[in-house]
Amino acid sequence: MTKITFIGAGSTVFAKNLLNDILSYPELQNATISLHDIDEERLRTSEIVARKVADAMGAQPTIESSLDRRRALEGSDYAITMIQVGGYRPSTVVDFDVPKEFGLRQTIADTLGIGGIMRGLRTIPVLLDICWDMEELCPDATLLQYVNPMAMNCWAIDRATSINTVGLCHSVQSTAHQLAGDIGVPYEEINYLCAGINHMAFYLTFERDGRDLYPEIRRVLDEGRVPDWNRVRYEMFRRLGYFVTESSEHFSEYVPWFIKRDRPDLLEEFNIPLDEYITRCEFQIDAWEAMRRRFEDENTRFHLAQNGDEEHVPMDGSVRDMDRIVNRLLTLKRSMEYGSQIIYAMETGDPQVIYGNVINRGLIDNLPQDCCVEVPCLVDKNGIQPTHVGELPVHLAALMQTNINVQRLTVEAALTGKREHIYHAAMLDPHTAAELDIDQIWQLVDRLIDEHGEMLPEYA
Repeated sequence: MTKITFIGAGSTVFAKNLLNDILSYPELQNATISLHDIDEERLRTSEIVARKVADAMGAQPTIESSLDRRRALEGSDYAITMIQVGGYRPSTVVDFDVPKEFGLRQTIADTLGIGGIMRGLRTIPVLLDICWDMEELCPDATLLQYVNPMAMNCWAIDRATSINTVGLCHSVQSTAHQLAGDIGVPYEEINYLCAGINHMAFYLTFERDGRDLYPEIRRVLDEGRVPDWNRVRYEMFRRLGYFVTESSEHFSEYVPWFIKRDRPDLLEEFNIPLDEYITRCEFQIDAWEAMRRRFEDENTRFHLAQNGDEEHVPMDGSVRDMDRIVNRLLTLKRSMEYGSQIIYAMETGDPQVIYGNVINRGLIDNLPQDCCVEVPCLVDKNGIQPTHVGELPVHLAALMQTNINVQRLTVEAALTGKREHIYHAAMLDPHTAAELDIDQIWQLVDRLIDEHGEMLPEYA
């Protein structure tokens, strides 16, 4: 019996989506689903939701939950991490509020930038503890790693543990869907090759029946049809000639050109939502109690999606009708996440192609051979097999290197405990360096370490 363990199952909506994906495969409907979280109340809600999802799917998995992580992991074939170390308070608020005192503003702060560095430093030790438990309790299990900062986390896991892992994100397939809508081509008819690093991969080809679709994307620019929320990425496409995978609000803080305290006009020109992640978190916190009550109500039932049902619920605060949001969350429809496809392919041998974050061992020739890259991977009973891409266009590789430098130094700090590497990571971060001088950067790092307190290990 396949055992799948959810670490951080108190992320109820995400866990619900993954469970629905898994149980949509008849071959996985009798799996053991082991739920773990450190929050007893949220874990209880997630177990209720899991049982209702299984009932709606007509599946009969064994569902168990535990506050004991080791008990949940024991004998697992797959572990899925979906944790946020430090949560909204205190950690996320600190990551935004302290840099603002120095004049450094952010949008998401979970992948790069000073916020991404600090999130990596508090997340990596927890992920390593999980992996060391796995080495003892389920050494042959595959870890499906969904936690940001993706590249830093996966890089550290590879260096410090023996666990088989792949980092999973939805930016590649999600952006392809968005571009398909922009140019009016059905997503199912598009073929693409994408490669790079997480949140900074580029579509090297984007085609339909062998015909290049990049001219159609350029027409969106030429005809002034760029969506207001996507101006940054279309500007980068104009300058670089290739389209990047991660959203405009994310990408704007990975580079030094868009968020500048002495150029507020840029924020308006490119429609950059500062503090976007903070706003989203506050909305989710406000919405949670209403969702929890509906999820736990014994009269509430999940139902399978019908043609025409909306695919996902925006959780960024753009929709404020709580009944509408919850009703959409009660609709079960396969998500774009790769996790279930990986488990299905490895269990049945039916091959699937996914995009995964893995260590660059001969995959992209002009990026460092030990960094974490995002490339297409074949998955079957042989496991996750990354594809050799070759050389990227030189200017794209150069841009990625500016982010890899920060990732490398943050991982080095996390694994060695050397405080100096935190300063170095912040100094080399493109957005931070564009806004602050060296003294300010060091003072900011010191303040953040102090404010995070016990959420971080000691650094010498």
